[in-house]
Amino acid sequence: MKYCLLIVIYFFGLVNLCAQGRYSGNVVDAWDKKYVEGVVVTNGKGEEAKTNARGYFSISSLMGDTLVFNFPGFLEKKWVATSEYFLFIELQDRARLLPTFQVKAEPYSFRFKDGKLILIEEPSLEDSPLSQQVGIGVDPSSPNPGFAIYGPISYFTKRNRQLRAYEKRMEWEKRRQGYLEVIDSDSLRTSLMDTYQLDRKEWDDLILLFNAFHASHEFLDWPKARVLEGLLTFFRLEAVLED
Repeated sequence: MKYCLLIVIYFFGLVNLCAQGRYSGNVVDAWDKKYVEGVVVTNGKGEEAKTNARGYFSISSLMGDTLVFNFPGFLEKKWVATSEYFLFIELQDRARLLPTFQVKAEPYSFRFKDGKLILIEEPSLEDSPLSQQVGIGVDPSSPNPGFAIYGPISYFTKRNRQLRAYEKRMEWEKRRQGYLEVIDSDSLRTSLMDTYQLDRKEWDDLILLFNAFHASHEFLDWPKARVLEGLLTFFRLEAVLED
């Protein structure tokens, strides 16, 4: 009886050992296929592993368990462990799921795409801004929801106040175009993160500090070259202070 019990224990232990394996692979951005560093991979036991600069990870798991992939700003991905031990995982950026739409607030046009507001360089079809045009549309805030008039004859209506506020915001964004071109540069961010050995959170914290340092002028009317020079100087000073 004792030997039978030992055989049974040995058999189940062998089955469990065979069912467990080492899973590895790469995680990329589903949009541009670039490697994603810092993705947290969790197995069924709650053990974690993180992807490196090449998006590579390695973690043990039982066959049939679920591996979970998490990264800030991306949709969570789940994958059930099978006999395939090398994985290629694509994560979807939440910002890219937002709808693309275009807004014209003459004389400028803007498009919101992939989580970014982009100035569209194209000639204006009208000479007057949107809040000074006369038009007809649907306005839920209107006493007659199916019919709304905006333009000079309704200058003080809620709709027109919103349009004027929007135009001011767009003008402000246009005056910060040099700043946006620098901050939104993926190649510059990657270069600086590599040079100063930063992860994404440390980068974001430094950019917030950089913005706070320049809060008095908000980079209005700064050309791209001036913003870039200021950013590089800021990073050099921060590196000296840390040393």
